[in-house]
Amino acid sequence: MKLFVDNLTHVDFSYLHPQRGLMGESWEVQLVLEGKLDEQGMICDFGVVKKRIKTWLDAHVDHMLVVATGMPGLAVEQFDGQTRVSWPYPDGGTFVCQAPEQAIALIPVDTIQQQAVARWCEDQLLALFPEQVESLALRFVAESIEGAFYHYSHGLQQHKGNCQRIAHGHRSRVQIRVDQKRRQDLELFWAQQFEDIYLGTRAHLQAVEEGQAVFRYQAPQGDFQLTLPVSRCYMMDTETTVEQIAQHLAEKVAEEYPDSVVEVRAYEGVGKGAIVTRP
Repeated sequence: MKLFVDNLTHVDFSYLHPQRGLMGESWEVQLVLEGKLDEQGMICDFGVVKKRIKTWLDAHVDHMLVVATGMPGLAVEQFDGQTRVSWPYPDGGTFVCQAPEQAIALIPVDTIQQQAVARWCEDQLLALFPEQVESLALRFVAESIEGAFYHYSHGLQQHKGNCQRIAHGHRSRVQIRVDQKRRQDLELFWAQQFEDIYLGTRAHLQAVEEGQAVFRYQAPQGDFQLTLPVSRCYMMDTETTVEQIAQHLAEKVAEEYPDSVVEVRAYEGVGKGAIVTRP
């Protein structure tokens, strides 16, 4: 007997890709439980399943920098409740992130891939369920997107929740209309500008040294620091909320089409986002 839950929740996070560097990602979560029926005629109540899985993923993957500890060139230090990760970009430059330990997930795999991360989660999730649950299979799935999308990372200093973490991210679609006409050429252009990018807030930028951008801020969870090549950054004057991203894109497109009505629908991961219209 098996119990399945499709689209149980989503996880949004960033990770280090061996060629592309810091990447934002968003995965849908699917789950299958196998076991015996209890006195209610259930393997496990759906409400219990959803709550326990989501709570665990929120604490161990979601809105974190997820790091494969077997990645070549990686160095990890942990001290005073902080984790420091450093890694050399293959085309030059260095990635360094120092943050409170709850903001960085260290996973004992060689690369961050859907199946490898799912197996690591499964080994720990089964213990959350009653004895009649005999096995658990987790599956991460990237959203099927027709059209332009991009991977971006950011950190929201003023956010009261986990979005304050300096290196978390999303895989997001973008839709742009000019005078109510869908402009896939503009969508593709901006998706290319934001591909594998770190969206940085100018007020968080502490220094630019030898082609490296140094970001730092204090937030409720603690001190956050991030260093990466300037070429991997796109600077904004505001916090990089999805509302501000949509507004920024709308203003940029409106500069090119000053006599038209511009609408930007920017997504933050799966199924959510912001709409801005100019003028």
